[in-house]
Amino acid sequence: MNNYETIFLMKDDITEEQRNSVIDTIREYLNANANIAGEENIGKRKLAYEIRKYQYAYYYIIYFNGKASIIPGLERNYRTNEDILKYITVKKDV
Repeated sequence: MNNYETIFLMKDDITEEQRNSVIDTIREYLNANANIAGEENIGKRKLAYEIRKYQYAYYYIIYFNGKASIIPGLERNYRTNEDILKYITVKKDV
């Protein structure tokens, strides 16, 4: 089992209910396939550069432990969700 950190950026014009729905979808996938170690809601921030005509986004980080084989499924969830602008998952050294 490896330690991972995933961060994703959500559109700034979605409602809080929609944001919670996106977060719950990602959380459900991770709970089914890994152990969530922690979460961090960074909030709305200005982007360093414009992404799909958005200058602001909501940032959210999830720390989890799991096998490398779950990462493609996680990234598939990110790609299929229209409210997610960017995402990255990195392996953390402990």
